[in-house]
Amino acid sequence: MPAGTFTKQDRLLKPRDYSGVFSQVTVRVPHRHFLILATPNDLGHARIGLIFSKKNLRLAVQRNRIKRIVRETFRQQHDLPALDIVVLGRQGLADLENPAIHRILNELWQRLRRKARQADDASG
Repeated sequence: MPAGTFTKQDRLLKPRDYSGVFSQVTVRVPHRHFLILATPNDLGHARIGLIFSKKNLRLAVQRNRIKRIVRETFRQQHDLPALDIVVLGRQGLADLENPAIHRILNELWQRLRRKARQADDASG
């Protein structure tokens, strides 16, 4: 993925893409405000899908702000393994400031890389 781009090939687009991740989770990265689920793909690059419910983020402006930050931090990750990733939001996320969300997500991307490497080593 070239720096700063976010094209259709970088996203999970179809319901079967999401259900594939949910049915075959190989990497799970929990956090108080986020949950990242991932499964390997054969595409050679990472793809991301976002799920932020009205239950956890009441206002559309809140959901859109969080999604924008997640996409921005995802674009900055140049060495993610070939995974299909689903990012889910949890309660309390709307109360966080943007720099705190950036910090949390950068830490979660690092943990995702580490756990994906461990899962790959264990299976291969």
